[in-house]
Amino acid sequence: MECQECHERPATLHFTQISNGEKTEIHVCEVCAKEKGYLTYPDEAYSFHHLLTDLINFNASKIESVENDAFKQQAQELTCPHCGMTFTQFKRIGKFGCASCYHTFSTRLDPIFRRAHAGNTKHNGKVPKRTGIDLQTRKQLEDYKKELQYLIETEAFEKAAIIRDKIKALESSSKKSEAGDKS
Repeated sequence: MECQECHERPATLHFTQISNGEKTEIHVCEVCAKEKGYLTYPDEAYSFHHLLTDLINFNASKIESVENDAFKQQAQELTCPHCGMTFTQFKRIGKFGCASCYHTFSTRLDPIFRRAHAGNTKHNGKVPKRTGIDLQTRKQLEDYKKELQYLIETEAFEKAAIIRDKIKALESSSKKSEAGDKS
């Protein structure tokens, strides 16, 4: 497909715009895209850093208009005691200055993580089935123990007994597999 602007080079960038319910597609080459202002970063490639920075600043003006002045002032004055980086600098750069920045800005990071992780604030990841059996068993035990604690607190003792038996069964099967691995 050739560029819709110059009709000389192949179209390498494809933009879709929907306005008033009407869909418009534009197919242009990189040179014409830079000239017409379609590219956000015309002088350099769109990097992973730009992606993270855009996620952090996504709808920042909308969020800031909702926040009251005291909260905005607190966010701007929030500074890491170790490296001196402010939250405003972090939002602009998209990187922490040091390890303690994470703890300093932790109260402000949940909305950023939710945008990056599709609504979640905790990254769970995946473990291969062949090599991660021990990890899966430990995770299952941890989940059962949390559930058992909750059931005991809510005095659901019948359900708690069932979970207790599941925990014992998992622990005994993991001990057997460890013993089999050692021999």
